[in-house]
Parts: sequence; structure tokens; C-alpha cells
Amino acid sequence: MILKNIFLQGIFPFDGAGLEKAVPIHSQLSHFVPDGVINQTLYFRGGNSSPELITVVLMRDGVPMRYFPIAAKGDVHVPLRVVEDIDGGSLIELRLLADTGVSGSVVIDMGMVEH
Repeated sequence: MILKNIFLQGIFPFDGAGLEKAVPIHSQLSHFVPDGVINQTLYFRGGNSSPELITVVLMRDGVPMRYFPIAAKGDVHVPLRVVEDIDGGSLIELRLLADTGVSGSVVIDMGMVEH
């Protein structure tokens, strides 16, 4: 079994666009799982510099998989230790829900493994 570690991480500024529609945070926060490979999400860590609650959404092929709420000026660590496999050919991305008028920076560190 060949394992490859994948990380989606960085610090990204954002401007809230509403709580009803998850919007892309940055192009660096997407990953296409190659055909013939199984991807497993291991953990999510996030931080929020804004004075309001925000939510980072893990999407698979445009459909929400997990919601990670992050408190105002807070942080979160969610060890997922594998609850489901993501098949090859899937697009994984992180998007953001934040109320209109809320702005700040979000810190993202999500670890995955592929085999």
C-alpha cells in the first residue's frame, strides 16, 4: 500500500457572502482525487480572526460532507480519523459560510492521506 499525505493549508482573507451559500475560499483549498486512489480525511484545524462565527464546509463534488463551525476569534481541531473513503475522480474543496459584512482571515490546516 502506497500512502501519500495531502495537506490543504494556509491563511486566507475573506469577506462574508451570506450564510446560505458556501463560497470558495481560495483555489489552493481544492484537490482532485486521482482515479484508482482512495482519499481519507484525517483531521481539520481552523482559526477565525473575525468577530463573528464562520463555518468552513468540506465539499465533495459540490455536495457538503462536513461543517466546521469556528467561533469568533476562535479555533477548532477536529480529528476525523477516517469515517469514510472518498473515491478517485472526486473533487474535494473547502468553502466558507460567513454572514454578509463579516470579514477577516481564516486559518486552514486539513490533512488527508491517499492510497
